[in-house]
Amino acid sequence: MTVGVLERLRNELGDRVDTDPAALEEARADKSGQRSPGAPLAVVHASDVADVQATLRIASATATPVVTRGAGTGLAGGANAGPGEIALSVRGMTRILDVRPDDLLAVVEPGIVNADLNAVLAERGLWWAPDPASRAISTVGGNIATGAGGLLCAKYGVVRDAVLGVDIVLADGRLLSLGHRSVKGVTGLDLTSLVIGSEGTLGVIVRATLKLRRLVPGAPCTVAATFPDVRTAAAASSAVTAAGLQPAIMELMDATSLEAVHRLLALPMPTPGAAQLTIQTDGPAADVEADAIAAVLAANGGTVSLTHDPVEGERLLAVRRSFHPAMERLGTTLIEDVAVPRSGLAEMFDEIARIERDHGVEIPTVAHAGDGNLHPNFVFDAPADGEVPAKIWEAADDLFRAALRLGGTLTGEHGVGLLKRRWLAEELGDDQWRLQREITRVFDPQGILNPGKVFAP
Repeated sequence: MTVGVLERLRNELGDRVDTDPAALEEARADKSGQRSPGAPLAVVHASDVADVQATLRIASATATPVVTRGAGTGLAGGANAGPGEIALSVRGMTRILDVRPDDLLAVVEPGIVNADLNAVLAERGLWWAPDPASRAISTVGGNIATGAGGLLCAKYGVVRDAVLGVDIVLADGRLLSLGHRSVKGVTGLDLTSLVIGSEGTLGVIVRATLKLRRLVPGAPCTVAATFPDVRTAAAASSAVTAAGLQPAIMELMDATSLEAVHRLLALPMPTPGAAQLTIQTDGPAADVEADAIAAVLAANGGTVSLTHDPVEGERLLAVRRSFHPAMERLGTTLIEDVAVPRSGLAEMFDEIARIERDHGVEIPTVAHAGDGNLHPNFVFDAPADGEVPAKIWEAADDLFRAALRLGGTLTGEHGVGLLKRRWLAEELGDDQWRLQREITRVFDPQGILNPGKVFAP
């Protein structure tokens, strides 16, 4: 059957079907460190909607699984393609099809990189607000498929808040246009929201209608504050929110992550045990808000510095944006993503400290403190077989359960993918898990779209 599938793909799509060993090997993994057990059948480099439809018609006719890929920057193993599967890459679909400044919307293809889109929009005084830390390398389609978040979520929302509609190709090759271009639209069920965060299990996103914003006027102000420990820093971030202040960015780094980044960037080493909050305000009232935030941080134990210089502000934010490269120098990491209510942030850091002690592991952690989303990284020496050691999974299990106890969730923005399948039913409950599984079967009766991801057997 493999030969038949490849023949049909080549007959229909020609040189867009790639079986080069290097391309197949690349399709096995994303940035999570997880790899599929073997190489896929082929990588199809789609250049337009017709290519996607042709691939899925062949896949449906031959019952061949399909894994959709963009830039491969995911952190949950959700786009890893394995034996017997087609890796369908939409990375080459990068066109901006329409920009409507009067309607504050744009229609784009899924392969365009987040930062590249915003560079074009900025020329028209516009902006797509989602701001994942990977914005320079991640695609809009991937942002939508995973329900991505980022540094600006607390003030400007997540991807779900910035998408009006999507066009998807179903498993059998049919094209659906979901959503609307109007500000309001409640006709029928909200299938657009269902697709956002569905991780390739419902269909292949081939176009997206995005909700834009005007560029924020004025220069931002940036506040950096160090605290004697991470719990104090977390409590201070909650105090900022409780004071009714809403910065654009509020990022927290614990001592281990802060030290690692300073080492990477060759900066003077911070005080041992110190944690840092980096906060940025924007808009016409940026100065006033920054002054008020600085006062709250100082009153809650912070040593505060404030800059009105945008260049200096970006330098301070570069410390936070360098977190993942710094983690790579510590060893192999299992990169995680949980979220708790903002008032529970300090308590979650207490739980992380307990888990480090109980399991004898190191867990450098950063957090989007403005919305309670934490990124704990479990550091370990990679074994010869490349698998995550059982000891690390036991610590991760403890951490996930702690987040759920605090009223939180297993994933705030990375998605479930491969990494969190085993815990999904625990958060959702058996009835909701089954209902969601049944919904995927309505879109994909054969179960060929990204099988084995999100919903474990």
